[in-house]
Amino acid sequence: MKDYCTFAFAMKILKYLFWTLWHVWFYVLTTLLIVLLLPVLLVFTARREWYPQLYWVARNLWARPILYGMGWRPMDRSQRAESREQRKWRELAQRQYVKSNEQRVDSKSSKLKAQSSHSQMLIANHTSMSDIMLMLVCSRAPFVFVGKKELAKLPLFGFFYRRAVIMVDRSSAQSRREVYTQAMERIAQGLSICIFPEGGVPDDESIVLDKFKDGAFRIAIECQIPIVPIVFYDNKHRFPYRFFAGSPGRMRVEVLPTISTEGLILEDKESLKTQCHKAIYDKLLGDSFELLGLTR
Repeated sequence: MKDYCTFAFAMKILKYLFWTLWHVWFYVLTTLLIVLLLPVLLVFTARREWYPQLYWVARNLWARPILYGMGWRPMDRSQRAESREQRKWRELAQRQYVKSNEQRVDSKSSKLKAQSSHSQMLIANHTSMSDIMLMLVCSRAPFVFVGKKELAKLPLFGFFYRRAVIMVDRSSAQSRREVYTQAMERIAQGLSICIFPEGGVPDDESIVLDKFKDGAFRIAIECQIPIVPIVFYDNKHRFPYRFFAGSPGRMRVEVLPTISTEGLILEDKESLKTQCHKAIYDKLLGDSFELLGLTR
């Protein structure tokens, strides 16, 4: 019995040591890649029209190495027909990328008027810092994150964060209004927007999916762009905000069918928000039942 207790204690120590080294490795890897890519990042953040090139670097030379360097394997659970549809959207957006001076925004109606626009509003459940990397890997077509202003204070990372992300101070009504203006400018450039509509990671890990904020749905309606709900199944368990938790392994992601906003007005915002929330929530809940071997 004594030997068993000693063995169990030793294994527990090893487990905590692994978690410590593994989490430290995440921050080292994230920072190291930024340092190595520093010259390229400085060039591509110098001008807004170079954002597609910056996005390619962030996706392929930063996000992807972090995922695989941490031992995570992205797995697409989308149906084949849906995957082909999403691929078609991405390729079309890349081929028909147009500059902002080829489009205009009607200030009276706040509706995007574009010669050709294939922008989308990407939304997903938010449970981990790894969500950022996985979202980048999910989409070949460039998109712009809407993120918390607080992250701009981080050394080195914050320098590029300020130049690549639409920042929002959720405590400021003025900041939230400016987000809409900046988002519409980016959409006018042919870019998509990505928002985690929960507004942050819930403190209570038992929450399957927190309530959605209005921002993503208001922008999608005003700009008349479709919404693409995306489900991250494993990020909460692979890399939660708790330090002594997480593991390498698969990271399943599913791109759900696109939800159109064509013809919708702001009065439809709540029903649209409910529809999108239900689409993601049902997938997450269904997966939980599957893992438990239960049926709904």
